[in-house]
Amino acid sequence: MIKRILVTGGAGFLGSHLCERLVGEGHDVLCLDNFFTSQKSNVTHLLAKPNFELIRHDVTVPINLEVDEIYNLACPAAPGHYQYNPIKTMKTSVIGSINMLGMAKRCRAKILQASTSEVYGDPEIHPQVESYRGSVNPIGPRACYDEGKRAAETLFVDYHRMNKVNVRIVRIFNTYGPRMHPYDGRVVSNFIRQALAGEDITIFGDGEQTRSFCYRDDLIEGFIRMMAAPDDFIGPVNIGNPGEFTIRELAELVIELTGAKSKLVQRPLPADDPTRRRPDITLAKAKLKWEPKVPLREGLAETIKWFKSINIADYRAPTPNY
Repeated sequence: MIKRILVTGGAGFLGSHLCERLVGEGHDVLCLDNFFTSQKSNVTHLLAKPNFELIRHDVTVPINLEVDEIYNLACPAAPGHYQYNPIKTMKTSVIGSINMLGMAKRCRAKILQASTSEVYGDPEIHPQVESYRGSVNPIGPRACYDEGKRAAETLFVDYHRMNKVNVRIVRIFNTYGPRMHPYDGRVVSNFIRQALAGEDITIFGDGEQTRSFCYRDDLIEGFIRMMAAPDDFIGPVNIGNPGEFTIRELAELVIELTGAKSKLVQRPLPADDPTRRRPDITLAKAKLKWEPKVPLREGLAETIKWFKSINIADYRAPTPNY
């Protein structure tokens, strides 16, 4: 059945790939974005498609659309972006969610919230399971994003409880791939950009902190499966790659794949930066029959190829800190 599907944040890194997938499946796709951190070039190739429509709009402002499904991805998702305007980040998570949930209630639409592993904060258990309530500093520099997403989850579950809205919640772990913003402050884009420019690679702390890296195609498949899941499974569910790598290992792999001569330079660890991050995906395997397929080396090679194909000068750094 052809559906009318709204993707908020649809011109972003993940949103553009989701739009591409849904358009390819024949659905009518409405891509809504305010271009605060995204690029119109991410969706230019879709503009001529008869089943794709681009709307420049901010989710913090109400909008009336008639849709069957909503993927709520709108929110700056990288430290360099969400710390640029922390109040705007919180508004996007909270007011944006209220507006989209209101639309879902009115339209009787199914709605998926793109939450984050940041709701776990600097975790005290490892790996992180969905039942873990997190260790978050509510007044730290990352709180606008962490607490904004936690509040959004609360709103989604309460709209489900009180108004019977058909909701889904996925918690995204570190994701990478083509169309990442080169200056988003994420570790993958930082390392690739520095290596290709022949610069030394900046490591914060001793580089022994760990992350799990999920390739964008695997993540989008998780979104699609969660939206199609039975209505009695609303999540939250972890979507990420359980393979765990130190930041130093990632840097060394980027240097190898780019052929760069970069050295590693250490800088102090930022405040509230998690020391370990790895998803337990037992629930995703059981309920969605989902698990990632793309190994880090393969995904990084594709991402590096894309970075080589773009003109970095077309992208601006969001803050003076980079």
